[in-house]
Amino acid sequence: MRAVELLRNKFGVSQLYKHEVKDGDNVVLEVYWHPLTIAEREAIQKKAGSDDATDFALGMMLEKALDEDGKRLFQDGEKAVLKNAVEAAVLQDIQLAMLSSGAENKVEEAKASLKS
Repeated sequence: MRAVELLRNKFGVSQLYKHEVKDGDNVVLEVYWHPLTIAEREAIQKKAGSDDATDFALGMMLEKALDEDGKRLFQDGEKAVLKNAVEAAVLQDIQLAMLSSGAENKVEEAKASLKS
């Protein structure tokens, strides 16, 4: 098997990750996402219009966050609301989970259920 096939099979965009946003012991929101690709990163940076890491992370969250049915959680027009009316630490927690996708937030059965 070729290297590109090995990488795509093991780390491809069919992988699915999940993060729970909690308030104490209560799960307030479940966020799902597929891994960020270089092409998506470039598109999000271009859309943000700046090199600011905060704008990139918020843009990534807006684009990539899905619900359990594979539908986007956030719309582009909600950026200002998230930026101005939601506690920064909560948003940063989601963004960090998305940027550091790994075994601890991987959803094994997701390949068949959600597609981006």
